[in-house]
Amino acid sequence: MIGENIKNLREENNYSQTALAKRLGISRSAVNAWEMGISIPSTQYVVELAKIFKVSADYILDIEKSETINIGFLKKEEKEIINTLLNYFRKYRFAVDFMNQCGLALSPDEEEPAANQELIRRIQKYLKDTNQNPPD
Repeated sequence: MIGENIKNLREENNYSQTALAKRLGISRSAVNAWEMGISIPSTQYVVELAKIFKVSADYILDIEKSETINIGFLKKEEKEIINTLLNYFRKYRFAVDFMNQCGLALSPDEEEPAANQELIRRIQKYLKDTNQNPPD
């Protein structure tokens, strides 16, 4: 929902309704109306919100659930590191979801770094044993 997306983005970026309204040049009640689903922002404000929160207009409009990060200022090697990390997170998330679907419940203490290493080892072993490969 558009209003929920605006509220979540506003809160994640530490804006009050008043501060966001001031930045957009509108009233606080207009921002509140968006968040409550009473009204929706015009195209002009969707574009402004996207710029402020560094997300796509599609994200605000709930058309897609991806976010963007500007890495244009990074060197080629730094971009490669970011890409490697993103691929790692994709594979790790796939593996955790896969394990949950297979009934391999995670223990609550696996929030800890040492347990995370053990979890990764278990995931890798399970995927190897079952000839499953996470997507690239």
